[in-house]
Amino acid sequence: MMNRLLILLVYGFVLLLPIGCRSPSENSSSVKVIIDGGGQFPKSLVGRWKADEGGWEFVLEQDGTISSAVISLGRVRLRPGQTTIVPMKLGGEGVFKPGPWTVQYSYETRELVVEITIEEFRVELGEDTLQGKSRDFFIGQISEDNQFWLVDRFSFPEYSVDTNEYRNYTLPIDPNQTPPESLVFQRVAELE
Repeated sequence: MMNRLLILLVYGFVLLLPIGCRSPSENSSSVKVIIDGGGQFPKSLVGRWKADEGGWEFVLEQDGTISSAVISLGRVRLRPGQTTIVPMKLGGEGVFKPGPWTVQYSYETRELVVEITIEEFRVELGEDTLQGKSRDFFIGQISEDNQFWLVDRFSFPEYSVDTNEYRNYTLPIDPNQTPPESLVFQRVAELE
């Protein structure tokens, strides 16, 4: 019953979100970049990377930071350190506050790791509300031609719902019972 409620709320949320606006910058240093062994972030990885499923997208800058990310929950574009507010089609709004993000790259193994943390979100779906936080890890190797990133996504969500039937009900999600999701990211554009 609760799994069905979660699925209905998340799908309803995805369908009801239009493109929104964002508030002014709250923290411009909220992306940590780590290069194993030191050095600079590879110029060959700079650009927009888009996943084959789930709506995920990352824009990697010259210094390795992520300037924006589209998350699968609602396909909302977020910027690090900035709260994003989107109006909902049925009234109300969706509010997303990113936490710290991390990019780590190893020249030796060609492995790229991205961590996206959503510190908190709240989405109004008519009279119902979905809220919570999440942490997603994207771990995988970059192809030899630097055009593809083969990823395992590990997700650690914490969601609760407010409905007529349930008040502040924490959805029973066990990340240990959920296998990683396999995704293929493709570099679809280089930055100017």
